[in-house]
Amino acid sequence: MLRCCAFLAALILVGFATFEAHADRRVAFVIGNSQYRNIPALKNPDTDAKDVSKTFRLAGFDVFVAKDVTKLQFEEQFRNYLAAADGADLAVVYYSGHGFQIGGVNFLIPVDASLKQAADIEVQAIKLDDMLEQLRSKSKIQIIILDACRNNPFPRKDYWLRDQLITASGTGLAEVKSSQNALIAFATGPDAIAYDGTGNASPFSSAFSRRALAPNQEIRAVMAAVRRDVVAATKGKQVPWENSSLIDEVVLMHRANKPALPPVLERVVPSGIGPVALDLPTPVTVDGSAVTVSFETLPALAGLVLDGKPVAEGDQIAGNDLPRLLIDLPKASDTQEQVETLAYATHDEWGGVSQGILVLRIKGGAEGQQSAASLKAEQKQLMVERGLHITGAAEAIQKKSKLSVPVGVGPVPLNLDFPTGDPGISLKLASYPATGTLSLPDRTLSPDSTILANEIDKLRYEPQIGAAAPLELGFQIRAGKASKPATVKLSPSVDPCDRAAGAPLDLQGVAPGRGAIEACEAAVKAYPNVVRFRYELGRALLAAGKVDEARKAIQEAADKGHARAVFELAYMAASATSTAADVTKANGLYAQAADQGDPAAMAAWGRALFNGVGVEPNPRKGLDLLLKSAAMGHISAMNDLALIFQEGRNGVPADPARALAFLKASMERQEVYSMSILGLAGRRFQTAAVCKPKVITKIRVIRAPAPPMITPPPVKPVPPLIEPAPWRGGSSGDRPSPSRQSSTDDSTPDSDTPDTPDSPATGEPPGTDASTTGFGGISTVRGG
Repeated sequence: MLRCCAFLAALILVGFATFEAHADRRVAFVIGNSQYRNIPALKNPDTDAKDVSKTFRLAGFDVFVAKDVTKLQFEEQFRNYLAAADGADLAVVYYSGHGFQIGGVNFLIPVDASLKQAADIEVQAIKLDDMLEQLRSKSKIQIIILDACRNNPFPRKDYWLRDQLITASGTGLAEVKSSQNALIAFATGPDAIAYDGTGNASPFSSAFSRRALAPNQEIRAVMAAVRRDVVAATKGKQVPWENSSLIDEVVLMHRANKPALPPVLERVVPSGIGPVALDLPTPVTVDGSAVTVSFETLPALAGLVLDGKPVAEGDQIAGNDLPRLLIDLPKASDTQEQVETLAYATHDEWGGVSQGILVLRIKGGAEGQQSAASLKAEQKQLMVERGLHITGAAEAIQKKSKLSVPVGVGPVPLNLDFPTGDPGISLKLASYPATGTLSLPDRTLSPDSTILANEIDKLRYEPQIGAAAPLELGFQIRAGKASKPATVKLSPSVDPCDRAAGAPLDLQGVAPGRGAIEACEAAVKAYPNVVRFRYELGRALLAAGKVDEARKAIQEAADKGHARAVFELAYMAASATSTAADVTKANGLYAQAADQGDPAAMAAWGRALFNGVGVEPNPRKGLDLLLKSAAMGHISAMNDLALIFQEGRNGVPADPARALAFLKASMERQEVYSMSILGLAGRRFQTAAVCKPKVITKIRVIRAPAPPMITPPPVKPVPPLIEPAPWRGGSSGDRPSPSRQSSTDDSTPDSDTPDTPDSPATGEPPGTDASTTGFGGISTVRGG
């Protein structure tokens, strides 16, 4: 029977360099917006998104797909994607839909945008620069591909950008300057218009989907080929363009550098009985592509035969024919055993080569006759054994039934306990999970992949953040012409620590939740390299009043790069948690976390800069940070902006309509904020006095009185306008209990507009998420 000859393999392969391979983390976010509600629909983006997402799946990406998304839906799905992109080698965004520029700033348009008011662009559209900045803080390499270069389809042409009212001018999208190791690709050149085309997909997406499948092609070569195709298809009317600052090579469609093949096998062969089957296994490629076999060294005493025809040294045969190869050894005059070798090489269509060695132990004389007598029995037994192996393997996988796979901890071994390592058995992926990625330690698998029996126990799955539904993984287990199907259910699960102490809008998190220190201690022990759990343990400890232990856990998470942990340390410094308040230290930490892309830190640092709290005032930069935070769905930032625009501050002109736009946006997101922002389907909370935006027409700035109190404890002073941590434990989970009375009022604004005082119940400053008055004095009602 065939078996691996480990000792001989070591002798033959010694001196060859070995390389430790690994599977790169690559994520893609594909958006297709067709069915616009307030402007004409687009014909092709839905098909574009379907084709492009399939392309990235075939290339082994973790692909997030969003079709016909509203602004709120985009925020949630983009945050899921950012959580997956954290630490990724390559992050890609592909957008097909309406997009245009205003004053040289590019915006992508969700399907529910109306853009009737000057302020609507800030709360209804997606600023491309903000997306790119978030990706820069998360991933090593960024690629953004835009099939969105179109004219402004809305009647209104003037919009607010920061502190200026800008009139839209120009066509298409504006040029974007990429940072180091990024590529921005457009369906057409700057200030030009892209066409939908006459088919079901745009000329640009059709060309990209086709060209991106070229194996082992660097992205700039791919885009050059796309450009040629689009120019030809549009007769020169559309010329795709890109701006690249890449310093690393980027290959979308990796192919294996060699077919999978056992390097050394051994076979006992009798002489003088005619052609004998060698039973060599079929060489396998991970993508199922064709393989050829060439013969480099033949046994001196033997000839090879395939389907009755001789095979000479240097000849090539198809890889699928290798199991039918026969060897014909003349009768040996010597009764002693002789050793010969057969050396062959397998070649895939992409240039990959593997070497194979077959060691032949030739038996002659009476021993050869005895070997011949047992050969047929051996071959029959081998067929029976492989049939049993296939059946047993299929049954072993089916017994797994449903596997729970934790979300957000990296690739998780599936431990399928495959019962055989027979080199003649392979597994073709018959059904790839609809979301997430399958991988081996040395490569990411695509939906067309095939793996060997001795690799199956190393198979890993990484669920997609935000996925909740069970998924199916199917195999076709094969040996020669025999095959058996097998399936297993994969169920993504959120760790109890995430459910217990996850923070809203934590872009390195998975899900927000409520309380247990024990759950997070268990998670830290089980996944010591997942920094998120250390931060969540710190949150749980802080809620339990164990401040010193909490500070230690949060500091450990911050030291390992967790942005929300840095924000938490800033809050602790600002709010005098166990130490004297240090606004300067807090601002430094807020700035650090904001640079890492944390929305809460952007709001806090922006607020400090805008108002000059503990830092030299910089209203323009502060306003920009608040706008970026609001664009990520941060309610406190929206509320701050509404107050700024209502009153007019620090050179920013008053504009009640602009204030109202942010107030409406804040109210639309209140429930979303307290749900599962970055994890599985959100748990809905009971809401009170839900206000529909359409009934809000005016804003009234009021004084919110503190509720009656019995012997209130002393409260340490808190620096004003410092962002509070969004959760402090207790029965209300991620929402602190209301500490001030609130109301709504549609009457005209009061002439007297005093600032709302700090709440003696909490010691927290006005304008924070800890009160029912959503922001500094502007009255809103929060869900309970």
